[in-house]
Formats: sequence, C-alpha cells, structure tokens
Amino acid sequence: MKNIIFIAPPAAGKGTLSDKICEKYNIPHISTGDLLRDEIVAQSKIGTQIREAMARGDNVSDEIVIKLLKKRLTSKDVKKGFILDGYPRNVNQAKAYEHLLEELNLDMGTVIYLEITKELAMQRMLNRVICSHCGLSYNLSKKELSPIKKGICDRCGANLKVRIDDNEETFSKRFDTYMLETYPLIEYYEKENRLVKITVANKNPLEIFEEIEKVF
Repeated sequence: MKNIIFIAPPAAGKGTLSDKICEKYNIPHISTGDLLRDEIVAQSKIGTQIREAMARGDNVSDEIVIKLLKKRLTSKDVKKGFILDGYPRNVNQAKAYEHLLEELNLDMGTVIYLEITKELAMQRMLNRVICSHCGLSYNLSKKELSPIKKGICDRCGANLKVRIDDNEETFSKRFDTYMLETYPLIEYYEKENRLVKITVANKNPLEIFEEIEKVF
C-alpha cells in the first residue's frame, strides 16, 4: 500500500508530483478541501455546517474533517494507497488521523516534506499559471513545465490564468504562515521517524519523482 502525506509550502510542486504519482500508480488524490466543497454542493447536513462556518470566517472543526475522511477512506479505490492533501496541518490533527487509520486498519504510510526556500518558491509563483477548469498547474520559467500550446491546458484544453493571490505580498504572507504553523508538524513526524525530506532546489520534477519512487 502506498499512502502519502505531502507537507509542502506553496509553489513547491506538490500538485505536479501528485498528478504523476496518481497516474502511474492508479491511486486517488484525496484533498480535504475537495471533500468539504463536495458536501456543500451536495447540500448535506454536514455541508450546511461547513458553509455556515465558512460564512462566519471560522475554520471547519476537526471533528467534521475526520468524519469526512473516515467516509472517504472506506472507499474501494484506496485499497492500493492514496495521497492525502491538506491534512493534517498541526500535531493534534496528526494524532487524530493516526487514530482514524488504526480504527480502519490502514497503514500510516510515508510523510514527504518538500523543502523549498522562500526565494525559489516566490520565483516559481511569479511564473505560475493554472487551468481555469481542471486546476492543473504550469510554470512558464521552464520549458518542461510549460503548456504545449501557449495559454491552453494540455489536459483539458481550457484557458490558463494567473491566480488572483499570486502576487509577492500575498504569497510572502502565505509562505511565512504555512511554515510557522507547519514546523511543529515536521518536527513531530521527524521524531516519529516517518518524515522523508526531499529538497526541491536544482532538481526538475522527474528527479524529484524518482526520489519519491525510491521511498516506495
């Protein structure tokens, strides 16, 4: 079973790598953000609670997220493994997730931390465009990460756009906040001997992907 938790600052390349892993190993990419949005669209009871919390500017409770994860991790398509994205974000959530895995008799798998400097992440962000339909990300600074046809998504043919929050000031705050909140989680998984650290600098996506495969 190939279970992965990605810990990755903004613009570290997590999306590109996740796509490659899911495609090659035929495992699902589970995003807690997608799970929350799906419940809102379905207008379920939990979806109403999520929408109300977001409207107040509150974080969705850990109890709700764990409940949705439990439902998702009982699906048949996770039997061979999965990539978990957006969770856990702190040590308390990490412990709750471990209890859930024990309950479901699932393996913890590997935690992969993509280490990237703020300067390199900023450079990537300033050259990033994303698909307006499927969300696939491209980086115009590198030929191998650029779309085949300028402004058009290779996967679905939709137009590419720049994210509204992809500016230096907003990105700097996002990066600093992420590292501040996530550092205790990195330390926690290091002490648990579960963390694999992969340095992004001076490597292309294929080289990083090969390092991840060695972990498998």
